[in-house]
Amino acid sequence: MLARIEGEGLLDAMASGVTDAMIRTALAAGRLVAVRYGVFLSADAWPDEPSAQHLVRAHAEMVANPGSVMSHESAAVAWGLPSPGFTPWHESRVSLTLARGMHGSRRSSAVQHVAELPPAAVTRDADGYQITSLARTATDLAAGQALPQALVVMDAAGRLLIESYSSRSRREDFANPRYVRAVREAFAEAVGRRWRTQLLDAIARVEPCRESPAESLTAGYLHLSGLPMPQFQARIVTRKGTFYPDCYWPESNLIGECDGKLKYAGADAIVLEKEREQVLSEEGKRFVRWLGKEIMLRPHDVIARIARALG
Repeated sequence: MLARIEGEGLLDAMASGVTDAMIRTALAAGRLVAVRYGVFLSADAWPDEPSAQHLVRAHAEMVANPGSVMSHESAAVAWGLPSPGFTPWHESRVSLTLARGMHGSRRSSAVQHVAELPPAAVTRDADGYQITSLARTATDLAAGQALPQALVVMDAAGRLLIESYSSRSRREDFANPRYVRAVREAFAEAVGRRWRTQLLDAIARVEPCRESPAESLTAGYLHLSGLPMPQFQARIVTRKGTFYPDCYWPESNLIGECDGKLKYAGADAIVLEKEREQVLSEEGKRFVRWLGKEIMLRPHDVIARIARALG
C-alpha cells in the first residue's frame, strides 16, 4: 500500500517500500508525477499555478528531509508576500531551514539554511507542513537587503499581521499606533541574531499602512535621500468625499502618487482618479507622480522629481 503524506498525497517511495517497477509503470501511465528524486505525486493532484507547484516541490523536499522547516523564498510563497524585484518568489529554488546537526538529503535541489529556530518562529501551513512564522519569514527575507527592499517585505507582512489581530480589519487599523508597535515588536522578536543589528533600523520604519511594494520602495529611498517623509495613506476630507493619497506632505500641500497597473485596472478607475485629482487640485493641493517601475529601476530620478516638487 502506498504511504501518503496528509494534505497532498505525496508519496515517499523510499519510505513506503514501493518497487522501481511499480513507480516506472505508474509514471509511464501518467498516474504519478516525479516531484523530486524518490518523491512522487498523483498526477491529478499536480496544480496548474506556478506558485502552487513551488509549494508542492517544497513539501516534497520536506518529505525527503524530515524535521526541516519551509523558510525564506518558499515561506514567502506560502504567506503571499511580495517580492521587492521583478522575479516572483516562486521562481526561486525551494528553501528549507534545518537545525544544526541535521543532515539534509544529498539529492536535494533545495537551498538548505542552517539555524536554530525557536518554537515561536515555526508554525504550520494549510497542509500541515512546518513553516517559519510570518514575522520570521519577513525578517529572513529582509536580512541583507537595502532599506527600500526590506520595507517591501516587512510592510506587507505587517499588514498581514494586523489582519490576523482582528477578524475584520479596517483601513485605520493599519495606521493604528498600537497595532504598528505590535508589528514592530513581532519583527524584533523574530529576527535572527546574525541580522538583528542590521534590521532594527528597518523594523523601526515599518508602516503597514503602505499599500503597495512601490510605496514601500519610495519610503525607503526617501529616507536614504534625507528628504522629508510624507504621511502615507493620509485621510484628506474634501467637499466630495474622503481620499487617501499614497503620499502627502502637508507642509508643502503636495500629494505624491505612485501609479501602477493595479491602480488603473479598467476605464472607470482612470475616470475616478481624474475626478479625484481635480477635486484635490481645486482645494489647493499640488501633485507629483511616478510609476511603480520607475521607483524600481530609476529611483534617483523619482527622488529628484519629488525634491523639485517639494521646492
